[in-house]
Amino acid sequence: MSRNIEKPDKLLVEYMAHIEKEEYESMYTMLTTKSKMEISQEEYVKRNSNIYTGMEVENIQINNMVVQENHGDKAVISYDVSFETIAGTVQLSNKAEWEKEDDKYRLKWTDSMILPELESTDQVRVSTSQAKRGTIQDRNGHILAGPGIATSVGIIPGKLEEVDSTLEKIAEILQIDKKTIEKKLSAEWVKDDSFVPIATITKVQELDLMSPVADEMVLKEKNRQDTLLAISGIMLSDIEVRSYNLGESAAHLIGYVQGVTAEDLEEHAGEGYSSNSVIGRSGMEGFFEKELKGRDGYDICIIDENGNEKDVVASVLREDGKNIQLTIDSELQKELYEQFKDVRGYSVAMNPYTGEVLALVSTPSYDNNDYIKGMSEELWTSLNEDENQPLYNRFRQVWCPGSTFKPVIAAIGLKTGKIDPNEDFGNEGLSWQKDESWGLIM
Repeated sequence: MSRNIEKPDKLLVEYMAHIEKEEYESMYTMLTTKSKMEISQEEYVKRNSNIYTGMEVENIQINNMVVQENHGDKAVISYDVSFETIAGTVQLSNKAEWEKEDDKYRLKWTDSMILPELESTDQVRVSTSQAKRGTIQDRNGHILAGPGIATSVGIIPGKLEEVDSTLEKIAEILQIDKKTIEKKLSAEWVKDDSFVPIATITKVQELDLMSPVADEMVLKEKNRQDTLLAISGIMLSDIEVRSYNLGESAAHLIGYVQGVTAEDLEEHAGEGYSSNSVIGRSGMEGFFEKELKGRDGYDICIIDENGNEKDVVASVLREDGKNIQLTIDSELQKELYEQFKDVRGYSVAMNPYTGEVLALVSTPSYDNNDYIKGMSEELWTSLNEDENQPLYNRFRQVWCPGSTFKPVIAAIGLKTGKIDPNEDFGNEGLSWQKDESWGLIM
């Protein structure tokens, strides 16, 4: 009968295998009766789950298992364990005590089974040092994409009055769906005194308001914010956001970032993204994502009951993203955009001697800052239904190469006098064919 008793070393491997599968209830069944009396299954599952999930433990490896003591009904095994965490690889030496109950070894569990220095009154804290995203600059060092300040509109739930009608009013002012606000307010972490962000809007600068020729849009935004602040339970707070200084002038070229989705986290697993990360969606933001992103820093520490740092389990330093410098000239980019902003097409200015692109514009355009603040349904609909397709990036499309030779033909015509530069050739439309033998022209 005793020959069929599973050995403690095999049971230890089984116990550790349950961790990666998050089978904490199965782990609990392997404990001694005395251990179960000291901690309930609910507390055990919560304790283990919070710590292992918080550290993002995976790839657990056990080595050098040695039976230090074996007295028939008791056994002590020493072992080395390594695993990957959000803060890098952790390597530890530990011990596991086993006691025989009903001809089966059971684990004498304490918190030190999770981490050797961990006691029941300790907590494991995972802190993050968020990497700064690199800037995108023009040839002269002017910022095209970088940190900026916006205003976060938030609700303090406990201070709301006449909740239903108030939320309708807030939704109308911000041009967002009331259900979107209700969903955010119903999150598990929300308490009566919590600040619950519901929208990001333009920061109104005091200097802009003091100008004798204050922009109409600035005044309109200031009035909107004053209206919001008059509502009980509304609070405004400054936050740092990604800002695009050229806006419409370079929206297609620079692109924009957005918060990561569940699909992004799955696609980019192991690349340092978290639920709080942003990712480049288009333009240079997307093209140089790996360089701009950087890597967050993490610390995993054991904190004692007095809030003091007891031990550092693992640590990885923050790496800020790299700054990217383009050949673009900001002033030329803005000037080129202003010249063609109402025309459906794209324009490029290049240095003929080096091939450097000095300006690259797709028109008509949109303001990429709207993606950062969050577009209202009205704006999103208007952009998508606009027949001029302002979201369409024309300089990235494939076009018939014939037009690239037209300047050469035109230059020959001008030089030989075959073309009169003062003659108006008119606008014959968007397509042309010599005769019907060319077939259908789209």
